Amino acid sequence: ACKPRRRLNRKLIGNIARFVVLALAQVFIFNKVMVSGYVNPMVYVLFILMLPYDIKGFQLLLLAFLMGLTIDFFMHTPGMHALASVTLAFLRPGVIRLVGKKDDVEPWQYPNVRDSGSAWFLAYTVILVFLHHLMIFYLEVFRLDEFLRTFLKVLINTALSTLIIMLIQFLFYSRKTE
Repeated sequence: ACKPRRRLNRKLIGNIARFVVLALAQVFIFNKVMVSGYVNPMVYVLFILMLPYDIKGFQLLLLAFLMGLTIDFFMHTPGMHALASVTLAFLRPGVIRLVGKKDDVEPWQYPNVRDSGSAWFLAYTVILVFLHHLMIFYLEVFRLDEFLRTFLKVLINTALSTLIIMLIQFLFYSRKTE
């Protein structure tokens, strides 16, 4: 009975650490990568992507809101990241079903390259990062007269954010640790 509790505590500590590290990395590293207003990778979404499969809907939305609000606080964007993060969290279960979740997942297992496979994780990431970025960048301009320019920005940033997320996955999550 003690072993599942220890595993749960380790996963909880891992999620808290992931939240802090990704929020700090976003604020102090990735927000500094601005190229002529077009390129701004948003890697903090990896926190939401890697929450456990079996997380309850309210908890998922709340954690996504807290991550988005944290980024909004540091970027001085009034709720844009919170809204986009909650939208990502709301769409996440549907995307997991769309991409085809593995049936053999354990409680508190989370999506990652090692357990889910690189092709599955890439498809999952591209879809959700694209939807997140679509929301962020169209909220930012809040008009459709720059539709194509904004859409290009969404595509460029989706590609860059996904590339960085996949690199993080291969660096930190591709090897078996247990």
